[in-house]
Amino acid sequence: MDWNSYLYPQNEKPLDKLVEGYSNTSIFRSVAFIGDSMSSGEFETCDENGQHGWYDMYEYSWGQFIARKNGFKAYNFSGGGMTAKQYIESSAEERGWWDKEKACQAYVIALGVNDLVSPKKMELGSIKDIDPADYKNNKPTVAGYYAQIIARYKEISPDAKFFFVTFPEIHLDWHNDIAKAHAALLYDLAEYYENCYVIDIFEYGPKYDERFNENFFLLGHMNPMGYIFTAKMIDSYIDYIIRHNPKDFENIGFVTKGIKYK
Repeated sequence: MDWNSYLYPQNEKPLDKLVEGYSNTSIFRSVAFIGDSMSSGEFETCDENGQHGWYDMYEYSWGQFIARKNGFKAYNFSGGGMTAKQYIESSAEERGWWDKEKACQAYVIALGVNDLVSPKKMELGSIKDIDPADYKNNKPTVAGYYAQIIARYKEISPDAKFFFVTFPEIHLDWHNDIAKAHAALLYDLAEYYENCYVIDIFEYGPKYDERFNENFFLLGHMNPMGYIFTAKMIDSYIDYIIRHNPKDFENIGFVTKGIKYK
């Protein structure tokens, strides 16, 4: 066989093929999934009076589906309504998400929707909002808070890999304009920090149109099949990144193990 066709299929794009069976994501033995309701396996209900209920069910989250498939330890550092600001100012500390014993080899961050597309809307900002001397002095923008999350976990697990997830494309132009700006910020952050990559669902994923929602959504959040489909996309995208950058990941087995390897 030609091993090049395994690592580098000709003209391959990130989601040309969804990986079946275990993937190269399984090189990680511990992964934290940082995000909002869509990272939490959240299910939504609506009773006879039109009252909605929202429930984080982590066992249905796409992160846990990926973990069970690939056999690694997964942490849900996520919750319904989560913003980057809330994560920094209260939630991470209150829920023990900074605990050093939970240091991971990889962190997948899917934040931003509640920061930018809700009544909590705040300024997106840019990497100019980062204080390179002390991340605690970052400006109070989405960029500043997002960068604080990255920097804090880099202190906890210095050689970990980071994957930043964009918004999907949907049927609303105003949302897609925000999604494009958010994606551009994630690419800037991935270039600013070492060991960071972008999972660009907006560019390479499906459009979340009416028919997509009919099949994969339950009211305003995903149904079980939607979370499984998302798991397949994220898992396949990480597999793609690893296969196309094998030298970047050759020492991942030493990360968090206390072994000096470089």
